Amino acid sequence: MEDEEKINSERSTKRFKSKTMKNNSFIAPINKLDDGCLMHVFSFLSPIPDRYNTALVCHRWNYLACHPRLWLRVDQSVKDLFETGVFPDLKTAVSVARPGDTILIAAGGSHPVSNIQIKKQLCLVGGGELPDETTLICSRGSDSALEFLSTCKLANLTVKAELGCCLLHRSGRLTIDGCVLQCETNPLDFLSCPIVSTAITSTPMKSNGDSVTVLHTRIEGGAKAVLTSGDLVLQRVRVIYARTYLYFWFDVDHQ
Repeated sequence: MEDEEKINSERSTKRFKSKTMKNNSFIAPINKLDDGCLMHVFSFLSPIPDRYNTALVCHRWNYLACHPRLWLRVDQSVKDLFETGVFPDLKTAVSVARPGDTILIAAGGSHPVSNIQIKKQLCLVGGGELPDETTLICSRGSDSALEFLSTCKLANLTVKAELGCCLLHRSGRLTIDGCVLQCETNPLDFLSCPIVSTAITSTPMKSNGDSVTVLHTRIEGGAKAVLTSGDLVLQRVRVIYARTYLYFWFDVDHQ
């Protein structure tokens, strides 16, 4: 009797091992990496669309792709203000962020911004599928919504300003990719401008350090799309008409 139970136990163990080996054979090699290694791989992906798309693969990838180590989040709906890496407003997130961080701004609703200075390398990304789903609104009377004094990137965001400008570029390399810049239409629209650059080259050695690059971006309202009062000039302008919108590609760079 004991011998029979022992034989049955051995058979059960063999079936379990065989089933486990069969299941492991279907696991993709990348999923055999531990969480730390896989998160390190994700850190090399561009936030939008690559890292954003990895979060849709499975629960584990979603957890790792959205981990605070990879990017900070701005979400007004979060009630727990002590949640790691989540902030109620963009100004707080920018002040806490380290150079090289990516800040993901939650879609839905409007995020008030006013004269937020960014002096470190950051990437600001809208969390919606379209830029219209994540809106930064600059209050009237502010000089700008965002002021850049370092190399930064904006992606998948809508920035609105009634007076003043949406984006004020002081220095660094600013990239605007797949965004919407809107200046409200009113009798004083000649006072507003979506992009203003005041970058001035202090020495010839820094001639390549300041620029603005605009890619696949809608620009609406204002006296003109770009106003420069420094050393940079508008170059390589390309416009595509798509149904009801105009999409712009251009550089603001040294001649």
